[in-house]
Amino acid sequence: MAEPLDPPIETEVAIVGAGPVGLLLAILLGQQGRAVTLIEKWPDIYDRPRAVTMDAEVARILAALGIDVDHDPGFENHKELYYWKNAALENLQIVDWESRAPCGWHVTYWFNQPDLERRFSAMAGQLPSVKILRGATVAALSEDAEGVSLDLLNTETGDPQRPVRAQFVVGADGANSFVRTALGLPVVDKGYFFDWLILDMVPEPSFKVTPAQWQLCDPRRPTTIVPGGPGRRRWEFMVLPGEDTEEIARPETAWQLLAPWGLTPENAQLERSAVYQFQARWAETWVKGRCMIAGDAAHLMPPFAGEGMCAGLRDAVALGWRLSAILEGRLPRSILDSYETERIAHARHYIQFSQELGEIICITDPNEAAARDARMRADLAARNNAPITGDLVCLGPGIWCAQTPDAGMLSPQGIVTHAGRTDRFDQAVGTGWYVIAVDADAQGLLSADQLALLDRLGGRVLSIGQGADWDVQTKDSTYADWMAEIGARYFIVRPDFYVAATASTKAELSACFDVITQRLGLPIL
Repeated sequence: MAEPLDPPIETEVAIVGAGPVGLLLAILLGQQGRAVTLIEKWPDIYDRPRAVTMDAEVARILAALGIDVDHDPGFENHKELYYWKNAALENLQIVDWESRAPCGWHVTYWFNQPDLERRFSAMAGQLPSVKILRGATVAALSEDAEGVSLDLLNTETGDPQRPVRAQFVVGADGANSFVRTALGLPVVDKGYFFDWLILDMVPEPSFKVTPAQWQLCDPRRPTTIVPGGPGRRRWEFMVLPGEDTEEIARPETAWQLLAPWGLTPENAQLERSAVYQFQARWAETWVKGRCMIAGDAAHLMPPFAGEGMCAGLRDAVALGWRLSAILEGRLPRSILDSYETERIAHARHYIQFSQELGEIICITDPNEAAARDARMRADLAARNNAPITGDLVCLGPGIWCAQTPDAGMLSPQGIVTHAGRTDRFDQAVGTGWYVIAVDADAQGLLSADQLALLDRLGGRVLSIGQGADWDVQTKDSTYADWMAEIGARYFIVRPDFYVAATASTKAELSACFDVITQRLGLPIL
């Protein structure tokens, strides 16, 4: 007769999957003292590269964890434009990857995912309220009125392990998510399938590629050439119709494909050769009862915009502040509904955008490619070869005032001085809920009752501008320029850096605050 298992591990949040998304969420919750149990089926971090690029918003997220990617050896930014070229190496498109985004960080950074995961894992491991269970597979999930029970098996032996009992469960367990399947969440599949060979290389330090990052739109073999993080390079080759995916992934074939680029076994190490099928799909529902999904469990997108992991990390931040507030008793469970509505629309934008880029890149018919080349070269010439900038993406409906300019968008961020520290706003002042007056007095912005609700959120009212009269002193024109552009003087920002509302008068600001607190479910008894 089998020995009875110990009582369940009691936790506030169980996170299934210890990739970047699950680890980040565990860190964010653990930093607030919330009890988290992280369940990962594999005993060790997967040591092969996967994601290699991240955007300015993720740089901002990492900065809030104390990782300054502008000065950290684990990241690089080439401060170069991103070129799309045809088979004749003529420019088809030029994208601005040189400048900084309005949120204060460079548009694009490169990194090695296993290194980032190791850092996240170490950070999570240092938080006393976070428990990491590696080598454990979730075999069953059941929910009742008080919480969720998870049955676990040892991944290697199949033996039962001590179960977990949580108030909430987050499935960050990848494209083949057990949590999503167990919850019966339907998936929308765009029917978009392309196989690409991914080659991750560690060349000798003397090896250089110019430009550092570009796209070859050659119908004979569409190819992506990008950094893979410090000391690494990545080549991505489209698998052509009729080619055998196992044959093309053989090291011998990989070296043949790399030969025109000057890479040989004598001057480079082939770190990984694998064929991936690029897909475009998302779950229609992300929240069901006390359970929710995030990252690849919730959405998959082709890598052409470099937003797959970025979207997952946004999910983690969006869940982090909501779950913390619910567990602290500050906000009701109903705010999880806005996680779904806001993040689905945002992720779907990038899925569609990535698919559109892929439809341009993955052309193998010579005539169709020639027509594409002519059209894109004409468009580029018409704007005098000016680079395009990345698009700004709005949240789906949720906790923000849609009628106000720039609400639902990632907030700009300038350099400021506060309490003796000069830095970006997030580092000098902190993150959270803020009601901010720009070059204006913040007194009387909110009523006493509104201030009490803001205090319940852990938020603050601040004035910001040049000179010592304001709570926060600006060191550049970021905020003044932004307010002038949209005709506002006040704004409300959320813990995930998104703009909840903007206003030109105190009365408008007060009305927006009421809308936001209502959507947050405040006041709650």
